[in-house]
Amino acid sequence: MLTYADLITLLLGLFIILYAISNIDSSKYKSVVAAFDTYFGRQAVIQTKPEQKFINTVKDRLSDELNKLIEQYNYSNSIQLEENEKGITIHILEDILFGPGNADINEVSIIVLKRLANVIKDFPNDIRIEGHTDNIPISTQKYPSNWHLSVDRALNTAYYLIKYEGIPPGKVSIVGYSEYHPIASNDSPATRAKNRRVDIVILK
Repeated sequence: MLTYADLITLLLGLFIILYAISNIDSSKYKSVVAAFDTYFGRQAVIQTKPEQKFINTVKDRLSDELNKLIEQYNYSNSIQLEENEKGITIHILEDILFGPGNADINEVSIIVLKRLANVIKDFPNDIRIEGHTDNIPISTQKYPSNWHLSVDRALNTAYYLIKYEGIPPGKVSIVGYSEYHPIASNDSPATRAKNRRVDIVILK
């Protein structure tokens, strides 16, 4: 009788669980698996994450298309890609977008941004435009500090992408980091040049 009662209890639990997952979603699935594992004395381990697989596929395709663009137009000295916890960052160095101490979009800037926009506009990800400078202080009538310059560069880049390349404005944000997020040392003119840049971050 004891064995029979245990069997009936298990069957009842099984039918309840089958009913509960008849309209399954991701969070419910994880809860049910955790409940099963706990009931049978095992630690819940869920390794398959379809959404993570999708994210990796999108990231790989975006990275591949950007690398092809850089190679096609010989941008390797001026545009660099970095994959990190934020997503994919496109480092665009100052020499290809702006003149020294300047944030105006020129003809060369337009060509570069148009080519990049043709790639990134097809992806649903949010985009953050980040402006950066080196550590040499600037003090002009237009830009009293590196903060002003970095923000203006990010703003002008974002505004061009929104107004002329059709990037939805709700996907775009801007930030100015001044000199405080360098990707190289500021010990020489060559390394300082790497820090004067705009980053287009394709967020996860």
